[in-house]
Amino acid sequence: MRKSLLVVAIAALAVSTAMTPAVFAQARTDVKVGLVLEPPSLDPTAEAAAAVDEVVYANVFEGLTRFAPDGSVIPALAKSWEISEDGLTYTFKLVEGAKFHDGTDFNADDVKFSLDRINAEGSLNAQKALYADIASVEVVDPATVKVTLSKPNGDLIYNLAWGDAVIVAPETADGNKTKPVGTGPFTFANRVEGDSITLAKNPNYWGNPIKLEGATFKFIADPTAAFGAMQAGDVDTFPNFPAAETIAQFQNDPRFRVVVGSTQGETILAMNNGKAPLDNVKVRAAIAHAINREDVINGAMSGFGLPIGSFFPPGDANYVDLTAQSAYDPEKSKALLAEAGITDLTLSLKLPPVEGYARRGGEIIAQQLAAVGIKTETTNLEWAQWLDEVFKQKNYDLTIISHTEPNDISIFSRPEYYFDYKSDAFNKIIADISVTADPAKRAELLKAAQKQLADDYAVGFLFGLAKLGVENAKLKGMWENAPAQATDLTAVYWEE
Repeated sequence: MRKSLLVVAIAALAVSTAMTPAVFAQARTDVKVGLVLEPPSLDPTAEAAAAVDEVVYANVFEGLTRFAPDGSVIPALAKSWEISEDGLTYTFKLVEGAKFHDGTDFNADDVKFSLDRINAEGSLNAQKALYADIASVEVVDPATVKVTLSKPNGDLIYNLAWGDAVIVAPETADGNKTKPVGTGPFTFANRVEGDSITLAKNPNYWGNPIKLEGATFKFIADPTAAFGAMQAGDVDTFPNFPAAETIAQFQNDPRFRVVVGSTQGETILAMNNGKAPLDNVKVRAAIAHAINREDVINGAMSGFGLPIGSFFPPGDANYVDLTAQSAYDPEKSKALLAEAGITDLTLSLKLPPVEGYARRGGEIIAQQLAAVGIKTETTNLEWAQWLDEVFKQKNYDLTIISHTEPNDISIFSRPEYYFDYKSDAFNKIIADISVTADPAKRAELLKAAQKQLADDYAVGFLFGLAKLGVENAKLKGMWENAPAQATDLTAVYWEE
């Protein structure tokens, strides 16, 4: 009898021991996220790089409003708001009891500081043009803020959801580049330059509690390394996977889930419109007609992407298919160059550190341009170099980039933007959009804006960027589509 009991006990212990690793494996409360680009800093109010929001948006920092996974705008630090009949005054009621990660209280003074700071002299905010209509910000009481505009702006609530308008505290704002302090459900824990950033659960978060205890963002730009990291379990999810050619291997492996969604990203061959001979519309048109979009999509993105003929995401209800206007036609390209009197043209092509659409796409487009007589001198830049030389100094002829900001067609109306595109007709359309609230009229104007850019060949329009994600099959709650440049972990959890 004793021997039988001993055998049973040993067997039970063996079963328990065998189950223990599986139980612990299923009870994970951390996540390892793979990202292609490392953010140059962690302050979304002072950087143009999308990589910043990919780490901190909704996780560390919050705004008055925010984007939901379906692209709608929902309350965040502002629980409600009222808009005056003339559209000039917005009164925001703020959540109460929220605290910054350093323990200080969030209140209306922080909102005023953050919004005033966007348009202040010396501001480094990359999207401050979106908030230029803010004339004043008044603290009514600790939980109420009144924002007055210089003219109606139907996009204000939408624009306040951008990462550029997150709320920061005056006590810690200057240090947010290296040690971000927000009100979000995660706190900044650690950064290893060139490798990773770690976040930890905020135990004092004011909103709905999150399920994760921590998150680590690992930066893996090389497609081969990204594939290896997913296969080895070094990362649990790669929301924007850079090795499209390996997707089939993940689709056939039950350990993984492949998610093909949409983004707000427009991938373009940007042209410096202010620099000869690119200031000639015939030359820009010649470049556009030299490009075979399908070859670029197939060669750089393994077929993932939809051709575009203007600066608008194909999934949007107001999208107009204008691809025929700049269709691949090398003979027309050569004829336009001849009409412009252009021979022996050599242009600089400066590429950011994105292996897929930029580096591979750059090789394909360089070959296509060479076929019509346009030589290119290609330079591969690191992200900080690209931001400095191309985005800030406009020291370039051509570059390839995906603009992933939502609702961003208005960037072409900015007088000093790196395209250096100038059009009174386009600017008038954008000005009309900003003061138009009627959905039907706004739709008409948005379509007119797309047509104007296509007519002017403002840039070479390539394709709408697909959101190609790979994740552990047991991981739940990641965004399927990308209405904003973010890796929102607030609803992420592991399936038991």
